[in-house]
Amino acid sequence: MTTRVRQSEVLRQRVHHLLPHLKEELGNLVRIPSISFPGYPEEPGREAADSVAALFRSLDRLDVRLIEMPGEPPVVFGDQPAPPGAPTVILYAHYDVQPEGDVEQWLSPPFEAVERDGRMYGRGAADDKGGIICHYGALHALGDDLAVGVKIVIDGAEEVGSPGLCRYIAENPALFAADAVIVGDGGNVACGQPTLSTSTRGLAVVDVEVETLAGPRHSGLFGGPVPDALVALSRMIATFHDARGNVAVEGLDSDQYGGLTLEKDAFVEEVGLLPGVDLIGDGTIAEHLFTRPSVSVIALEAPSFAGAANVIVPRARARISVRLAPGQDAVSAQSALVEHLESVAPWNAKLRCDRGVAMSGFCASVDGPAYSVARDALREAFGTPAVQIGRGGGMPVQAVLHRALPGAEIFQWGLDEPGAKPHAPNESADLLEFEHFTLTEALFMAGLAWTEAAGDRQGGRP
Repeated sequence: MTTRVRQSEVLRQRVHHLLPHLKEELGNLVRIPSISFPGYPEEPGREAADSVAALFRSLDRLDVRLIEMPGEPPVVFGDQPAPPGAPTVILYAHYDVQPEGDVEQWLSPPFEAVERDGRMYGRGAADDKGGIICHYGALHALGDDLAVGVKIVIDGAEEVGSPGLCRYIAENPALFAADAVIVGDGGNVACGQPTLSTSTRGLAVVDVEVETLAGPRHSGLFGGPVPDALVALSRMIATFHDARGNVAVEGLDSDQYGGLTLEKDAFVEEVGLLPGVDLIGDGTIAEHLFTRPSVSVIALEAPSFAGAANVIVPRARARISVRLAPGQDAVSAQSALVEHLESVAPWNAKLRCDRGVAMSGFCASVDGPAYSVARDALREAFGTPAVQIGRGGGMPVQAVLHRALPGAEIFQWGLDEPGAKPHAPNESADLLEFEHFTLTEALFMAGLAWTEAAGDRQGGRP
């Protein structure tokens, strides 16, 4: 048996032995309601940051500190320098969580960690406190055998776009210098099927307000020649797609997709499409989700049914959210949307467009040496080869790290498989996936060190 095989078996045994301790630590984090949304208490975020920092300090190898983010929860940062000639790996995750939503839909309290049927239930169990504990567990399992440099970056505001951390990385790129980045906030396409998420779409948001009158007017006395602002806005919204449902906003790009395809029936069931309702657009489901733009109206401000009067609506407003192809610049896409809105406004209605979030996507280069090590680690941990897929949602930190560290190889994996229900009631983490990803990360760091050492023996790093 070779040294490398023996090391892999030792790591597998160590991770399995650690599992009760790791589940306990995950449960401790899940119990902290560290919601980062405005209007929620700040104290739980601070408590979660302190708990995460204490957890990594317990390893006695990392220099751990809190980086304060003005107006946001702090970032937990830890650093263990690499041995001479060895690579450095960033381990990213986040401790903030989504609000609990409708508590009545939870089978157990959202901020109590409850284990049943091989899963741990609770808000953040999968997204993304489970990712934190996978990082911790991998380092714990490696112990003194860790032969690469490590930087931990545990975010406190990912669910609200990580504005502070994104600025901090852009202003301090040297602090985050690394050869590889593991973003522990992805998910397998199915339990037991290891999955590398190699691209994410970007996001551009615009709030559009339409005005036609100084105030409401009687619809019987004036309806006909007088334009209704809500009708005008509705006509504008209708121009976002063609008759088949393809995005029809000029200036929004599409990229080529080469990853795993998605089966229609399984997708329809997962998304909860109502019987008889059609999917929209030409091309494959995967292309639409991962490399093409989508346009959604995520908020509409107009008179409600309660107390509605027979008047012409003078003012209406909508929030337009566009998911972008991974390669498109978010600011230029936002400008394209504003230009489109201005060009389709009917009847010379008065228009105001306020630009919101603009976040570019990310597309990984997957042919480097660290990706080869990652595929090996996933196959060894899960017992089956990994697949590649895109992700429809965006992650600002990933794109910022890609720009700050152009030579680093960036990976995304994690516990958000379909049954995890992140952001929804009854969020949970599959505990076998939890063990497998902890082992994956330990194997990856061990394998990366082994590969680098082999490269040195051959006269240079790979």
